[in-house]
Amino acid sequence: MRRTAITAALVVGLVAAGAGTASAANPAKADRALDRALKDLVGGDGPPGAIAVIQRGDRRRVHSAGVANVATGARPRARHQMRIASAAKAFSGGVALTLVDEGVLSLDDTIGERLPGLPAQWHAVTLRQLLAHTSGLPDFSQSPAFRQAVGASPTVAPPPAQLLTYVADKPLEFQPGSTYAYSNSDNVAAALMVQAVTGTSYEAALRDKVLRPLGMRHTGIPVGTLLASPYIHGYDPAEGGELGDVTQDVAMGGWAWASGGIVSTPAEMNVFVRGYVGGALFGKSVQKQQVRLVKGASSEPRGPGKNSAGLSLFRYRTRCGTVFGHTGNTPGYTQLIAANRTGRRSVAFTINLQYSRVDGLLGELRKAETKAVCAALARR
Repeated sequence: MRRTAITAALVVGLVAAGAGTASAANPAKADRALDRALKDLVGGDGPPGAIAVIQRGDRRRVHSAGVANVATGARPRARHQMRIASAAKAFSGGVALTLVDEGVLSLDDTIGERLPGLPAQWHAVTLRQLLAHTSGLPDFSQSPAFRQAVGASPTVAPPPAQLLTYVADKPLEFQPGSTYAYSNSDNVAAALMVQAVTGTSYEAALRDKVLRPLGMRHTGIPVGTLLASPYIHGYDPAEGGELGDVTQDVAMGGWAWASGGIVSTPAEMNVFVRGYVGGALFGKSVQKQQVRLVKGASSEPRGPGKNSAGLSLFRYRTRCGTVFGHTGNTPGYTQLIAANRTGRRSVAFTINLQYSRVDGLLGELRKAETKAVCAALARR
């Protein structure tokens, strides 16, 4: 029964910038406000633990509250592994946009050109539309057949190329480019394009184009369910108010893959978002394309402040200033990564509970996330 509940949660919520700081507080005050917010967030009906890595220039601080493991009482640490949920979509964006910068891919490349084996009715969809969630591709994670497959084999997933077969008989949900709709299928299709043009696996391209250049040694897509110890345990509320450890219940690397299957650490998530937003992976012309925004489109879950969507990136306008990044949620975890436009001020924020499993938690979470952004943007 426990695993059935978790796989149901998985398929419902698989996943799921400028730098003005005019109203940002001074660093010491902002840090204290963040510490209070984290303490208020954990316990009760909230997550067992929370951690925020804040970096202002070369100075990095780690703020945490609660526990990473309810059995031992161990606190969450920046070096501990965890599932990053739909923040993985920023990584697939990083790989694809790096290849665009190199001229190997184009934002105008279509599914028909790069993936002719996919349904003909999808062939006009471009890479740009996939990364912007304006493709119209039906979301494989919402398919009843996908849900049944996960429930039948949660720890062993099919090859990633099979994920889109769950919706291969479905037409586009709208004319490509006409509207915004968050879909896990978009990043899977983008990753398949990466494989098609590189002749390697997406995992290899991720390593070569993103992880190695940024010096990330503890990030990747696991094959099975196991995480390397020590890790931040992910929890799910059970009947009677108890928490169940769901960290290793589902092979997310297979069932979510490029849309949500990456494992990383808070420290390396901070490294990634600084490089991804700040221009370490691709040049200014691609960066400009990335921040052509769809106003009113929000990440899943909704991030702090006012949300707008770019290419595998969201802009969050808060009371303390503007940052760019991505959120994510999956059984056991909710994530936010964000940085200002230069990448010099950043935040990686994690709780070890899926926000949607607790009524009313999103509002409190977004308040704490805003405090984290304010701490990252604080000025002396």
